[in-house]
Amino acid sequence: MDELKTNDYLKGIVLNLPESPGIYQYLNAEGTIIYVGKAKNLKRRVSSYFNREHEPGKTRVLVSKIADIRYIVVNTEEDALLLENNLIKKYKPRYNVLLKDDKTYPSICVQNEYFPRVFKTRRIIRNGSSYYGPYSHIPSMYAVLDLIKHLYPLRTCNLNLSPENIRAGKFNVCLEYHIKNCAGPCIGKQNQEEYLKNIAEIKEILKGNTQEIERMLYQQMQELAAEMKFEEAQKIKEKYLLLENYRSKSEVVSNVLHNIDVFSIEEDTDEKSAFINYLHITNGAINQAFTFEYKKRLNETKEELLSLGIIEMRERYKSLSREIIVPFELDMELKDVIFTIPQRGDKKKLLELSILNVKQYKADRLKQAEKLNPEQRTVRLLKEIQQELHLDRLPMRIECFDNSNIQGSDPVAGCVVFIKGKPSKKDYRKYNIKTVEGPDDYASMKEVVKRRYQRAIEENAPLPDLLITDGGKGQMSAVKEVVDKLNLDIPIAGLAKDGKHRTSELLYGFPPQTIGLKQNSPLFRLLTQIQDEVHRFAITFHRDKRSKRQVASALDEIKGIGEKTKNALLKEFKSVKRIKEASAEDIVKVIGEAKAKIIKDYFTDK
Repeated sequence: MDELKTNDYLKGIVLNLPESPGIYQYLNAEGTIIYVGKAKNLKRRVSSYFNREHEPGKTRVLVSKIADIRYIVVNTEEDALLLENNLIKKYKPRYNVLLKDDKTYPSICVQNEYFPRVFKTRRIIRNGSSYYGPYSHIPSMYAVLDLIKHLYPLRTCNLNLSPENIRAGKFNVCLEYHIKNCAGPCIGKQNQEEYLKNIAEIKEILKGNTQEIERMLYQQMQELAAEMKFEEAQKIKEKYLLLENYRSKSEVVSNVLHNIDVFSIEEDTDEKSAFINYLHITNGAINQAFTFEYKKRLNETKEELLSLGIIEMRERYKSLSREIIVPFELDMELKDVIFTIPQRGDKKKLLELSILNVKQYKADRLKQAEKLNPEQRTVRLLKEIQQELHLDRLPMRIECFDNSNIQGSDPVAGCVVFIKGKPSKKDYRKYNIKTVEGPDDYASMKEVVKRRYQRAIEENAPLPDLLITDGGKGQMSAVKEVVDKLNLDIPIAGLAKDGKHRTSELLYGFPPQTIGLKQNSPLFRLLTQIQDEVHRFAITFHRDKRSKRQVASALDEIKGIGEKTKNALLKEFKSVKRIKEASAEDIVKVIGEAKAKIIKDYFTDK
């Protein structure tokens, strides 16, 4: 009854929602905000949650927990985007995308004090100080700090340099003053106006506006030279060259490109999170570069996540760029901002650089995770196979078959088993082909697969989640015929080789389709390992069998030598060649004098 009342209550709210941009908030029975969303049209967006059946998953769970709806009407879509971002950060609702903010990245702080210090920090304290970063590429941060140190004399001490303390003469200059790294504001050698002028220029450099500072330094240098103040002009020139050298080392594209944001996105392999890279371009140089991760909650699309990321980063870095470069079209509008999907030229290079950064970040995170949990790599590879082949379950147990015969002699087969991506050698099995005459690979494969799984059924042994044949479409069809007759539900794939006998493609489905695999990818290497292992196992068994047959036939020809004597000789000497080369005394020790004479006489006559 309560549930019916709640549904009627929610329907009443939805029916009366305005058809304008805004924010909606879902609350649970305890009055806690569990989801915040934005909408161009509040009524249409919120209605979509209630007037259709959702797939089993988190969205269905979310809808089942909604007990109340609140909404805020705004003027524009941009206002909705900004408000949504702020409310998510404020309330951290359970079903919203979670920004994984890596607090290990440092920023540069320009401290809010009478004589501000400039230093690296990992703590953001809202006390009026200015923060630049975070810097995901640490060498870049140290490079700009080093540049600032060489350009401007700044204090590095923690003294409370208030006007009263300086006037009272509480301080003495330190070593930094004597080596000319500091101009001595602690004893009044540098006034606040001059110091703050340097700080203003430092802030411009940290924002990436180096070109303006360079122009100003160049002008000062010219004026001093005109006044015959060559020593002062030389000092300015040194600063100018330092700045020019720093700027040339930044990723410069074209000076024409100014005040542009670049974004790209890459989803994780398990599709539970996404990585977004942000670059800010000023005067053709990259001024900000940062990659961050979003943990998905309701299977959000790339478009939805990138929209959230754009708002978050622009707000965090106080970006007012009028142009945003993106990899695909977005359903979002920002006032006085154009979205560009470049096809060629310098803007395309910037997008490619952003994509390169986000892919590298994803690879690095993956390596870190796999170092902490090596099994994660295996699960990821198995998940890839599952996704590529659209399997119902993770292929935790993979079995692979291969035949081996040379010109039809001694036909054998081998079955290797991989459990959780690793060879399980205790489960390997060898098979002598019993029912097939001559070199018939398909008939041999049918026999072996039938024997394998008929026995597995009888003994209630585990069946594979994926069966792989070392061969193409014919082998797959032969295996399918047997599996169907046994009424087993085992997915079947085939591994084909190229002319150089290298793994070239994975086949799946009936009729078999080629599944594209990237050469040298971890998944490709795993499948190659499985194929090489089954081939090695089958061919080694075949060689052993053929070798034993050849040895046995050579000793079988000797009259007076029975099975017991033959086995004793092979156990001691290992091969016919060694028996032939052994001395009479050594053979006597094994089988006695009479039989030793027969053996020696036989090989002497030969």
